[in-house]
Amino acid sequence: MLKEYQTVTEIYGPLMLVEKIDGAKYGHIVDIELGDGSKRHGQILQVENDKVLLQVFEGTNGIDVDTSTVRFLAKPLELAVSPDILGRVFTGLGVPKDGGPDIIPDKRLDINGNPINPFARDYPNEFIQTGISTIDGLNPIVRGQKLPIFSGAGLPHDEITAQIARQATVLGKGEEFAVVFAAMGITFEAAQFFIDDLTETGAIERAVMFMNLANDPAIERIATPRFALTAAEYLAFELDKHVLVILNDMTNYCEALREISAARKEVPGRRGYPGYLYTDLAMIYERAGRIKGKKGSITMIPVLTMPEDDKTHPVPDLTGYITEGQIILSRSLHRQSVAPPVDALPSLSRLKDKGIGAGKTREDHADLYNQLYAAYARGKEAQELATIMGEAALSNEDKKYMTFANEFEARYVTQDYYENRSIETTLDLGWELLSMFDNVELKRIDIELIDKYMPRFRKEQKNEEAAKEE
Repeated sequence: MLKEYQTVTEIYGPLMLVEKIDGAKYGHIVDIELGDGSKRHGQILQVENDKVLLQVFEGTNGIDVDTSTVRFLAKPLELAVSPDILGRVFTGLGVPKDGGPDIIPDKRLDINGNPINPFARDYPNEFIQTGISTIDGLNPIVRGQKLPIFSGAGLPHDEITAQIARQATVLGKGEEFAVVFAAMGITFEAAQFFIDDLTETGAIERAVMFMNLANDPAIERIATPRFALTAAEYLAFELDKHVLVILNDMTNYCEALREISAARKEVPGRRGYPGYLYTDLAMIYERAGRIKGKKGSITMIPVLTMPEDDKTHPVPDLTGYITEGQIILSRSLHRQSVAPPVDALPSLSRLKDKGIGAGKTREDHADLYNQLYAAYARGKEAQELATIMGEAALSNEDKKYMTFANEFEARYVTQDYYENRSIETTLDLGWELLSMFDNVELKRIDIELIDKYMPRFRKEQKNEEAAKEE
């Protein structure tokens, strides 16, 4: 028998206080019936003796404390799951919003899952191909990894994440791949862009989308990534799929967390965020990974916009502690019309060495990205020197490296958002760019690899030079 109460005593912000409650439990959901017969939904946020604090998903505007009835449902928020969730679009609370039928569930899963037990974790060691050279070639994503994208306002992170959602795949035969996309606090136009893009390219057939828009209640944002990860866990660990989870935008999620914390009158931490921000983020991020004995895996790409492009802001700062690296988008490259504007130098994938090499990508991958990175760093230094002192002050060697950096940005970093490069194409492009250097200058590549891979590109280079002379 569900218990109903008309003992609402106070409302502040998105929160509602109900008194004289018996047997309430943290995390359980409630139905709220207003005096006019309309219904809203909420979740228990805090229980203290006979007092219960609720967060109301649709907001508290227009609620009359005297005429409202609260019905306690004695269960947590749940997601109805079955293989039919693939190809569907849901609200941030897991309700279908694509006009399709309701999901007939195989089961209902509590969205408040737990982080994977460290003892049960299997080490990420298999390559995921995104088709983007700056990621695949220099900072590869490994199956089971958490690799965030650090962006800023106005940078094209939406286009990059849509490209990854379209193109990401695992190499090998018989491997089933799926994408779970969770949008938090994005605009209607951005949401429609993702839906249209995946629909037109057919990628929606292997995707599950959860959409919380900017005009949706902020409180809903707290639940959205948990719904997405619950769907991912079902696909990965019960249907044996390799799942890529994209969370966009985690900064909006953290803003919602700060709003709820302020409404609860909690003591604020850095920049007003709650002191438990690190713990809360860790509980989300650590649900990704691989489990021993399970074929499926969850790989996560959280996207977050850094306020004022500040990497020391609490959200990117704490995210960096929990995850295994970061892909950083550069505003200066964006201004130079380099797209996607991935800044290779500060970007890092801490697990990249585990997912590349013979049998995974190619034997020359590790040496090649080390050499490309070193040459590009040297070229950027030469560019800065030329800006300060003028190009005439550069040595011939500095000019060569500056030319390389320009070519690297124009050909390796720059690619169309609908261009899907295989890992072989990306590696070959790296060798082609390095062919402007003599073998003795390629100090980070084993000489056997140079002898095996370089002659073809040197020959092509000579043929092009001969054609120009004719």
